[in-house]
Amino acid sequence: MEHRVVSLRLPVPAQDVLLALFITVMQVQGTIVRNAGEVVQRPLTDLGNLGYVLLIVSGVVVAVRRRWPVPVFVTAALASLVYYGLDFPDGPGWLGLFVALYTLAAYGDGRRSLVIAAVGTSVLAIGWLVAAADIEPRAAIGWVFFRIGASVMSAALGESVRSRQVIAAEAQERAELAERTREEEARARVDAERLRIAREVHDTVAHAIAIINVQSGVTAHVLDKRPEVAREALRAIEQTSSRALQEMRAVLGVLRHDDGDDNEGRVPYPGLGQIDELAAKAREAGLDLKVEDASPATPLPSAVGSAAYRIVQESITNVVRHVGPTRVTVALHPGIEALEIRVTDEGRRAAPGHDSADPRLPARYPSGTGVSAKPGRGIVGMRERCRLLGGELDAGPLPGGGFEVKARLPLAPAGPR
Repeated sequence: MEHRVVSLRLPVPAQDVLLALFITVMQVQGTIVRNAGEVVQRPLTDLGNLGYVLLIVSGVVVAVRRRWPVPVFVTAALASLVYYGLDFPDGPGWLGLFVALYTLAAYGDGRRSLVIAAVGTSVLAIGWLVAAADIEPRAAIGWVFFRIGASVMSAALGESVRSRQVIAAEAQERAELAERTREEEARARVDAERLRIAREVHDTVAHAIAIINVQSGVTAHVLDKRPEVAREALRAIEQTSSRALQEMRAVLGVLRHDDGDDNEGRVPYPGLGQIDELAAKAREAGLDLKVEDASPATPLPSAVGSAAYRIVQESITNVVRHVGPTRVTVALHPGIEALEIRVTDEGRRAAPGHDSADPRLPARYPSGTGVSAKPGRGIVGMRERCRLLGGELDAGPLPGGGFEVKARLPLAPAGPR
């Protein structure tokens, strides 16, 4: 039904043509009927039917009111001044003028259109009052004031419509801007979630692969001579891979939308409570690892605990991958305002003819060894985690040998910097 109504609506130019014809007929016919049987100073047929011409012109010109509002108003105003200035009979000959005034204010450009309307109305008022100076009977001058008041009301109505259209356009623009902003924020949240998932997957997989790589090497070395050690190494590989799969399910679970039984099997995001388990796996990989921690005065935010776990995990993974068996110290010091983390290793002994450059460092630290110094994403990822929580991280070699990772995580995150 709505489609049918819209399809029957006439185009705007056709509407204005019909309105102009209606106004023209009303002005001519209404003036004739209004003055039928009365004695008038100047009939419409005088001066070569000039009265009819002026009424027709002021009505027909409305057909182009939207395209040329100012010329239409000027034409209707001049026709009205000439009509009443020559004492043609009164009647509804002002309909076209009122419509022209309304159109000028409604479809104009605001201030300029109002100035034109105000000046035009003032000129019209003066002209009408001068033409009605000797009108008889004197009560008929009330129609002059009616024309003045109606002109002002037409301009005011047009300005009201224009203001509402401007407000509606601004509201539409704000709504579109808000929609674009929401879409941009949604895309930013999606990108941030993708980055978080990628970081979690990197930490989980890198740590598990490093441990499995070490344990599989041990298995291959002692399989024939010490089968019991090989059995323990295989058991460690099984446990590490199982734990990695569980963490992967927890990380990638956010990509699923079902709330079925699968959700119940997901492990929670790791935190400081799993540090001891992490340390045990590292010891199985050959590290002499010591954990120095203190109980926090207040429970740590889950985001801080998860970030701290991942930083320690990545630091241990780097030691396993790049150093091998060595002594590692993990220090966790929760304070009132921040959690401080320090992971230190003693490094490896340099082989004859090689220096002790650490391949964990970016390429600006020279290697000089046969081991590739191409940097990975580990330290960069840890630094990004800290910045997301408003913290900071430093990583670099120690003067006496070895490597140290220091991080500071605010307990009340101030946001990324």
